[in-house]
Amino acid sequence: MLAQTCTEYGWTLKAMEVMPDHVHLLLEASPDDAPSSTARTLKSISAVHIFTAFPKLEERRFWGSGLWPRGCCYGSVGAITEDSVEKYIGNQKSNIGGTE
Repeated sequence: MLAQTCTEYGWTLKAMEVMPDHVHLLLEASPDDAPSSTARTLKSISAVHIFTAFPKLEERRFWGSGLWPRGCCYGSVGAITEDSVEKYIGNQKSNIGGTE
């Protein structure tokens, strides 16, 4: 659903890794699309889909008022290469408990 949302909004999803408590995404968006708006859109649409598919989840208590926490970490590719970011995201599951 994240990839589909990116496509619908004209963003290119280049890499994704779902971790136990967060998600890493590398996506390409227009400079006119603020990272905070992009994250808010992805969180909102995915939460609606998840709660629709799994209505029992709405009975559980989540931090804050919904599925996703308010915080995000944004970065841009420039000081390092896009390939480096893709490799970092792709190696996240093998780094659980590691130093990276």
